[in-house]
Amino acid sequence: MTTLTVAPVAPLLDRLFAAADASSPLTSPAFAAMSDDDRYQLMRSKTGYRALYGNLKAFALPVSRETGKLLYMLARATGARSIVEFGTSFGLSTLHLASALRDNGGGRLITTEFEPSKLAQARANLAAGGLADLVEFREGDALETLASDLPEAIDLVLLDGAKALYADVLALLESRLRPGAVIVADNADYCPEYLERVGEPADGYISMPFTDEVELTIRLH
Repeated sequence: MTTLTVAPVAPLLDRLFAAADASSPLTSPAFAAMSDDDRYQLMRSKTGYRALYGNLKAFALPVSRETGKLLYMLARATGARSIVEFGTSFGLSTLHLASALRDNGGGRLITTEFEPSKLAQARANLAAGGLADLVEFREGDALETLASDLPEAIDLVLLDGAKALYADVLALLESRLRPGAVIVADNADYCPEYLERVGEPADGYISMPFTDEVELTIRLH
């Protein structure tokens, strides 16, 4: 058994995923009136993301169940003790990562979210899962919250916030990524600059699409 597969975490995740499945962001007026092209351009915008995600603050916008399991497995396989997450939302991915830290013997997970109501919900969910002691919650824009006070060595990064900022967030973390560090980027296609950066082995990365939604990257040196 693992922390992820027993109470209180397992039934908590079942409940949170069920709630997320029952509430689609496509029903939000922020999305419903937009064309597919308008949505695509907004997701790639470096100026419109605050309004977009503010309008979607009632929605969990979680990783998939499969991606959650992948995060847990990667954190366990690498023996991660230091993790950074961009985009907390309601904390479903945070629960997976913190479960891995618990089963690895402890560690520190820094997670950042600019929407206060979402961060409050995430805090409550991590407390309900008995994992809050492993998590440092940072409220605000990640370009500010991750600009200082980072671990000396980062083992794993999850990028699942405003997609257009992936390359900028990577730049903040890059000097602290240990060789062999894993980066999981959700819907990275919305940030070509990020894919260009991690797609070049000469820049110290090897990367590939792992699923339709997830880009998996390893820091080489």
